[in-house]
Amino acid sequence: MSLADVVISSGGVSVGKADFVSEVIAGLGQVPFWKMAIKPGRPLAFGRIGGEAGRSAWLFGLPGNPVAVMAAFYQFVRPALWRLMGVDPLPVLALLPAVCTVALRKAPGRTAFQRGVVDPVTRTVRPTGPQGSRILRSMCEADCFIVLERERSSVAAGESVNVQLFDGLIRAATGVGKR
Repeated sequence: MSLADVVISSGGVSVGKADFVSEVIAGLGQVPFWKMAIKPGRPLAFGRIGGEAGRSAWLFGLPGNPVAVMAAFYQFVRPALWRLMGVDPLPVLALLPAVCTVALRKAPGRTAFQRGVVDPVTRTVRPTGPQGSRILRSMCEADCFIVLERERSSVAAGESVNVQLFDGLIRAATGVGKR
């Protein structure tokens, strides 16, 4: 019997000089992929470690930057953990339309999870400020992800975007009441 069903690490899964997690884990098991077409959160390792029957664990190697960790956890690890716990069907995290109040820069090729604040009365959304994956404040001040699809390019002020409310991400999992 394994000591864990799931191993979650943070940092060390990219391609820098100090990023050894993917290499080490590859020696302990299989890492079929370690890059996702998302921003933030591109370096994301997934696989199995251990090899003996009944002695392996799922691995999620998350990025090192705090916002990238949270985005990757919410989008990939959280639903996988629920599935492993037998939750069926998985809760759907609805994408809701909102009008973006400012222009957003984005190049096509990766799905972007920008942090934003929704006004439920006007159904508008604005980003929380600078969106770097190291900027924890962008997450702390947010109540949603502004989800910009992989093919989409920059957004003009007044355009419709999809948002994923944190209310369905955080409170559903923790049981914490409304703010």
